[in-house]
Amino acid sequence: MTYLFEDLCDSNKLSIISGPCVMESAEHVLECAAFLASLFQNYPQVNFIFKSSYDKANRSSVQSFRGMGLEAGLEIMAEVKRLYHLPVLTDVHSPEEAEKAAEICDVIQIPAFLCRQTDILLAAGRSNVIVNIKKGQFLSPWDIEGPIEKILSTGNNKIILTERGCSFGYNNLVSDMRSIAVMKTTGFPVIFDGTHSVQLPGALKSSSGGQTEFVPTLTKAALAAGANGLFIESHPTPETAKSDAASMLSFSQLAELLPVWEQLFDCISSLSEPVKL
Repeated sequence: MTYLFEDLCDSNKLSIISGPCVMESAEHVLECAAFLASLFQNYPQVNFIFKSSYDKANRSSVQSFRGMGLEAGLEIMAEVKRLYHLPVLTDVHSPEEAEKAAEICDVIQIPAFLCRQTDILLAAGRSNVIVNIKKGQFLSPWDIEGPIEKILSTGNNKIILTERGCSFGYNNLVSDMRSIAVMKTTGFPVIFDGTHSVQLPGALKSSSGGQTEFVPTLTKAALAAGANGLFIESHPTPETAKSDAASMLSFSQLAELLPVWEQLFDCISSLSEPVKL
């Protein structure tokens, strides 16, 4: 656990959090983990964390697929760790889920819509694993200090922050790259969510839309702005995905962008001093 957080904090090491949005089946998750483990073997300097959600509790429609549930999902994550030796991340939606997920997962994630919920943050902090706070699309970057303070109050300082855009009118998000600089002043690693940032929330009425053509532009801008890494949901065939089909990258797209991200990150991190204005 200590080594993983140190890697996330390492300004010379790119971090990538990736995997399918939701666990569709045990077989599907393991197939995805196998592919990603093989892909990232070619990038030994990249700190890779596998992610997938056992439950998507904020789907647009009550009819939407939510996942495999807590117990089955955590069993699958344990199998991913056993077979592929990957650190794993999943969302939690209640204090009880945070406690149980922390028994298996290396990182537990506070969903954007829950980032101000004190009981969940305190439970996540008490778990003593790494906590990824996704900044709500309704928060300014400086407002993230409140959630940070809640976790720090438990004695846990293993925190990472994820920027995923801000609400911009109806069914739209905008990414302000100044947020990365502001959030980095907290002293914690900042990850940019390249796929949720291109969502069009609720735009398809029963589901969210997305504009994946902007993922390359936004992710490169975020790395140039100083992000420690990227959160990229990925899927073998996004068009068949049971959640976030319109905003995930395909595995082939991920493989094409990885060398670009690594080269850009290395270039930015090699600058000894930022330009002073």
